[in-house]
Amino acid sequence: MHVADETWPRPADWQAGPPYGGAYTFMRVPPSRDLQHADIAIIGIPFDGGTMYRSGTRLGPRGIRNASGQMRPYAVDPQRLEEPFRSLRVFDYGDIELYPGYIEQSLARVEQELTTVIEAGVLPVCLGGDHSLTLPVLRACRKKHGLMSLIHFDAHPDFWEGGPGRPYHHGTTFRLAVSEQLINPAGSAQIGIRGSISASIVDEARQAGFNLITADEFARLGVSATLERIHSLARGPVYVSLDIDCVDPAFAPGTGTPEVAGLTSREIVELVRGLRGLSVVGFDVVEVAPAYDPAEITCLLAANLVYEFLLTLAAR
Repeated sequence: MHVADETWPRPADWQAGPPYGGAYTFMRVPPSRDLQHADIAIIGIPFDGGTMYRSGTRLGPRGIRNASGQMRPYAVDPQRLEEPFRSLRVFDYGDIELYPGYIEQSLARVEQELTTVIEAGVLPVCLGGDHSLTLPVLRACRKKHGLMSLIHFDAHPDFWEGGPGRPYHHGTTFRLAVSEQLINPAGSAQIGIRGSISASIVDEARQAGFNLITADEFARLGVSATLERIHSLARGPVYVSLDIDCVDPAFAPGTGTPEVAGLTSREIVELVRGLRGLSVVGFDVVEVAPAYDPAEITCLLAANLVYEFLLTLAAR
């Protein structure tokens, strides 16, 4: 990571003015694709061709960026973590151009674009889009970082099989990631799993080696014990994938497959803060659907989770 200096290509007044003005970027960081001068790239992946229920996550990147406009680049607790933009060069890469209605071509395009970013030594922070998009990001990360541990926050294990000749949708992502040896399930954790949809596949995911912490188990363990388990499991490079539906729809209604009895917004914030110290090589927030998001509360939570993750990187 770089040390902040006066050569950073961002305007002096980049955070001045009202929160509804300025550049259309995450927290109004500079827009750029100059990978030679970046540590972190915020990358929009506006695609929902893998959804199986309510669509609309293609507008997730725009919603998260819009909600980030009122945020300011300071740690909530200055004694805990350093404000990230002092030590990290964070740019908004913009959105990857995809092909609506063509999932295989879109996934290939994501892999191609992310490979360029990762090979340049830049850590990707991806804004989805549906969860099928995590697979090509993992493929790109695998080329540089090798086999990874996965920290996966979700209401669903996303370990289903696709149909004959139709391997891709947002519920097949981690079955394919295991079969392609992108992630090590024994070193991975899935947190927040619940609901009647997931019930049919939980045992199968566990048999494949995943360490599942269901929402009920999380309620008994609490944040601290869950983080202890995560840190005991994760080894080597770590990829973090956060499906916003891990959070209860009372706090995050704007998603395509909501499940009741989930995590609170405070709990997921504390869990992301607790990732500090892991060797994270990539991060995504997916399944934000602004059309179902009254008062932008889901988008606001997602934007804050991205910022909390940046804070953990700054501390590292």
